[in-house]
Amino acid sequence: MDAMRKQLDVLMGANRNGDVREVNRKYFDRDVCRLFLAGLCPHDLFQLTKMDLGPCPKVHSLQLRKDYEEVKAKGTENFDRELEDMIDRLIVECERKIQRALKRLADEDAKAAIAISVSEVTQSEEVAQLSKEIKEKMKEADIFDFEGKTDDKIKTMELVEELRSKRADLQATLLLDAFNKDRAAIPQPIPPPQMATLPAPPPPDARTQELINEKLSKAEALGEQGMVEEAQKALEEAEALKKLAAARQEPVADPSKYSVADVRIVSYEGPFLISYSCYCINLSIASTLGFSA
Repeated sequence: MDAMRKQLDVLMGANRNGDVREVNRKYFDRDVCRLFLAGLCPHDLFQLTKMDLGPCPKVHSLQLRKDYEEVKAKGTENFDRELEDMIDRLIVECERKIQRALKRLADEDAKAAIAISVSEVTQSEEVAQLSKEIKEKMKEADIFDFEGKTDDKIKTMELVEELRSKRADLQATLLLDAFNKDRAAIPQPIPPPQMATLPAPPPPDARTQELINEKLSKAEALGEQGMVEEAQKALEEAEALKKLAAARQEPVADPSKYSVADVRIVSYEGPFLISYSCYCINLSIASTLGFSA
């Protein structure tokens, strides 16, 4: 509600309701915003941003600004010093927030914390020209507002918003280019050397491949019949055939290094129990291929 009231005060005048007190207000009254009279109020500067200060609690009046400028021209009053002090405080606050954000980035990722001077990288001739046009249009809007030409002021403010949007897009592009340039300058870690890929094992011979296919077909048929254990056994036999075929094709470096690992003997207090499932599989494979036990 206060924000809407302030907008109506600026557009239609503070005395739109015929209040006598408003008519008698002077520029030096304590409830009149001196910063607005000097040309810039921080409450208007940061609207719709993270630093939005909300509506100004003091009065903004273009008529009072005109009265102040007439007095200022005579050298009687000058609020520029107060405006400069306010701008200095805002700059310090912005720099503090920038440094805090950079520190947070440094804590998260040291390589991503690139200190970029935004005020430097976002300046160009085109940006300066757009800023100049925006300033001129704002002056025209103030004149139209003072003369009561509301329609002309609205059109002028629409042009101002278009210019601001264009300037913001251009500055964002410049800032992104500067960020990418600085990030490219960061030394990248050296990738580890690629390991040499082992050559694929040669395929088994035709006879062995035929036996493997038979075992796989048998396992599939048994699986469809619900004989899970028999199907699993057929799959193990097919896998053992593949390993045996690969072992036959590899050169034997030292036969003394090989031992029978398929027979496991487990000793209990009673008779010996021999786990011979894998051993039987190997015997069946050897007999199939024509080897003697």
